[in-house]
Amino acid sequence: MPTCGVVYVHSTPLAVCQHVEWAIARVLTAPVNLQWTVQPVDPSMRRAECSWTGRAGTGAELAAALRQWPMIRFEVTEEPSPGLDGERFMHVPGRGLFHGTMGASGDIQIGEDRLRAIMASARAPEALAHALERALGTAWDAELEPYRYAGDGAPVTLLTRVG
Repeated sequence: MPTCGVVYVHSTPLAVCQHVEWAIARVLTAPVNLQWTVQPVDPSMRRAECSWTGRAGTGAELAAALRQWPMIRFEVTEEPSPGLDGERFMHVPGRGLFHGTMGASGDIQIGEDRLRAIMASARAPEALAHALERALGTAWDAELEPYRYAGDGAPVTLLTRVG
């Protein structure tokens, strides 16, 4: 059963743009030609986004392919499909890759077992708050937010996985 999602490359050096396209093309097994625009938050960087369609797990493959370049900021989402939750991957230079389960409304969701483990390991209210913030990807969201707003109204490319 196919699913869909979006790749947001929030910022990348111009020299890496073609490599990003090649990485996405390898995962989707289809040619990719993104519409790159200047990233207003950092005019030396470029941004692009594309919607994709493919089999479940494609979002994880795309995130793994893009994290080869630690200097880029990106997000990859995968919509829920029958029997599978949605996913969101966020990458920020110096912070690394965040992965979370995504609900139908786009919110990060934390499962019962993970919540219980967080509660059991927290020794103080501050530690509990910190662990919950980490599980929700709050720091990644905070760093990406200015780059997201800068992309409002930017062109979107539609892609379909061939295999």
